[in-house]
Amino acid sequence: MREMGGYIEWEESRGSAYHTGCLSLNCGRGALACLIQLKDIRQIALPYFLCGSIYEVCRKYGVSVRFYHINKNFRADTVMPLKDEYFYLVNYYGQTEREYIEHMSDIYSGKVIVDNAQAFFEKPLDGVDTLYTCRKFFGVPDGAYLYTDAPASGLDMPADESFDRMRFLLGRYERAAEEFYPEYVKNNEFFSDEPAKRMSRLTGNLLRGIDYAFVKRRRTENFSYLHERLKRLNRLSLKIPQGAFMYPLWIADGDRVRKRLLEQKIYIPALWPDVSEQCRKPDPEYGMAKDILPLPVDQRYGRGDMEYMAEKLFQVLEEIKCTV
Repeated sequence: MREMGGYIEWEESRGSAYHTGCLSLNCGRGALACLIQLKDIRQIALPYFLCGSIYEVCRKYGVSVRFYHINKNFRADTVMPLKDEYFYLVNYYGQTEREYIEHMSDIYSGKVIVDNAQAFFEKPLDGVDTLYTCRKFFGVPDGAYLYTDAPASGLDMPADESFDRMRFLLGRYERAAEEFYPEYVKNNEFFSDEPAKRMSRLTGNLLRGIDYAFVKRRRTENFSYLHERLKRLNRLSLKIPQGAFMYPLWIADGDRVRKRLLEQKIYIPALWPDVSEQCRKPDPEYGMAKDILPLPVDQRYGRGDMEYMAEKLFQVLEEIKCTV
């Protein structure tokens, strides 16, 4: 029986999502799991420089995995396609050129999966399976998108529900991040064994209420400012992506700098810490995982915040230099 009256719930957003004409799912892992099933993927090449959860999804669905190395330009070191093998291409920090994706798609006869988890505003190439996650860019508890040409009309997936995973987002809006950080971690861990589901109604509603033009512009401006200040220190040669994820600063003693910035309440994540267990010290991925500092450039911050963070960074670098 339909309910009417009573108290008013969360308001319905009247805007549009950024990604349309694709599958809206609960998380990036769910998007990959869905693609594996839709295309009956049995063999895949994964980069060593990757979150371990992707490997776990492949293992869970019985996909044979072969790992490959990348170079400091975030490209595959060597490419030797095997029969019926898919190539998992990560668009690290939005630095992958579309021409390179097309090149790899030609080599792999179209069997390429592009992971745009760090490039939300990069539109997919026609005919190339592409997945996105939302939590890295917006204050939402979950959410992912999958573009694929595989027929998905027969997919029988329940819709997710997110109302019980909102507290850490609402809490940080009104209080300090550290108070709700354990709940944030718990939410991330929740998806480790969660099956693929359709995006929750709540998350879809939140994503329709975002000013995407503002977010894209602010992230691009913040990245541009940091690049102008820091490019002489950076071991990476970077382009300026539209709607950047974070600014990847690769410097010596990056891990040490990260810890010192934490004391200043500047939180710099160590992305994919398990890479050091998979790679050796001479491998590029080892140093990249340890010493790349992904500096925040998101829409919460403006030019003054970037100036503040850059000055704190230079201060820490000077202090470390004086203690060596």
